[in-house]
Amino acid sequence: MPPSRKQTDIKPPRKQSAPPSPKDRRKLTDPAPDAPLQTPLLAARLAAWYAENRRELPWRRNRDPYRIWISEVMLQQTTVTAVIPYYEKFLAEFPRLADLAGAPVERVLELWTGLGYYSRARNLHKSAQALAALRGWPRTHLELLEQPGFGPYTSRAVASLAFGEAVGVLDGNVVRVLSRVSGQAVEHWTNKGRLRLQELADRIAREGDPAVLNQGMMELGATICTPKSPQCLLCPWFEPCEARRADAVDQLPLRKPRKQIETWVWVPELHLRAGRVGLVKNDYAPFLRGQWMFPGRAERRAQKPKKFDLRHGITHHDIYVHLEDGTSARPKDLEWVSIQDLTKWNPSVLLRKVLDSVDRKAVKGDHSAGRL
Repeated sequence: MPPSRKQTDIKPPRKQSAPPSPKDRRKLTDPAPDAPLQTPLLAARLAAWYAENRRELPWRRNRDPYRIWISEVMLQQTTVTAVIPYYEKFLAEFPRLADLAGAPVERVLELWTGLGYYSRARNLHKSAQALAALRGWPRTHLELLEQPGFGPYTSRAVASLAFGEAVGVLDGNVVRVLSRVSGQAVEHWTNKGRLRLQELADRIAREGDPAVLNQGMMELGATICTPKSPQCLLCPWFEPCEARRADAVDQLPLRKPRKQIETWVWVPELHLRAGRVGLVKNDYAPFLRGQWMFPGRAERRAQKPKKFDLRHGITHHDIYVHLEDGTSARPKDLEWVSIQDLTKWNPSVLLRKVLDSVDRKAVKGDHSAGRL
C-alpha cells in the first residue's frame, strides 16, 4: 500500500545514503542474458504466497467496484491502519455509489477529516456523480480513464481487482518490488521509467488472476519487501531477485529527488460575526488552492521569518502564519460560515489552528478578538 504522508509541520529531511554509481546502475539495469525474469514462475510463487499470507482487509471481502474504488482513493498517501476506520465509517454512511453521488460535498469532506489531501474527497464526490449518471460501471481501465478523477493507477486498480482485466497496477509498493526483483535502476518518477515497470507489471498480471497477482505484489511490498529492513528470506521471489543477487536491495528503487521546500508567510484576515466567520475561495495562495479559506495575503520568502504566530506544513509548503492587529475592509464575496461547521467547508486543521491562536491571544489581552 502506498506510504503514509500527512499534513504536518515540516521536518528537516533525513540524511540519505548515496545513490548507486553509474557503474552500479549499469550492473543493475542489465541482468545476465542467460537469466531473464521468468514471469510465469514469479506469478505462480506470488499467488501461492498471497493465498497463505494475505491480510483480511474490509475492501477484500468481495469484488464490488465501488468499495474497491473508495479504498484505493483513501489508500493514496495513507497507511492501511489509518484508513480502515475511515473506510468503514464512510461506507456505513455511503454504502452505494448513488448515496455518495447524492450527498452534499460538505458531508463528504466532514467524513474525510483526518485523512488529509482533501482534494481527493472533492474529486471522489465529482467522480461519483459522473459514474452515477452512467448505466453501469466501466469495466476496462481505458473506459475508466475517461471518467473524471480516474488516473492511470486508479483505473487499472479498479479494472483488475473488480473486473479481472489483465493489467498491472503500479503503486509505491509495486514499484519497489519490481525494481528489486528485476534489478532495474530506473527513474520511476519519469514517464519512460514508469512505462518500463508498467510493462513488467502487465506481463505478470497476464500470468493468472490479475486481482490476486496485483494484490499480491502490493501485499509483498507492504509486509515483506519493505523500504527498510526487508525480510528477504521470507520472500517468495528470493531466488529470482536480481537486486539480492547483486547485493543491491538497499539501493533500489532509486530515490525520487525531493521537491524543494517553499517557505511562505500567510497573513489571514479574520472577519467574525455572531458565531460565524467569513471565507473566500482561495485564489491567492498555493496551499489549499481553490478551497474555502480566510481571505488574506501570502508571500513566498527565501528564509523563514523571525517572528510568527504559528507554523504549519502542507506538502512542500512550509507556512508561517502572522496574525495582524487591527481591521481590514471586508471582501464583497465573503461566505459566512458557522465556526462550528468550519470543517465541513475546509477540513484542514490549519484554519482551526488560526482560530485557536486568535482565541489564546484574546485571552492574554494582546490581540483583538477577531475582526468584527
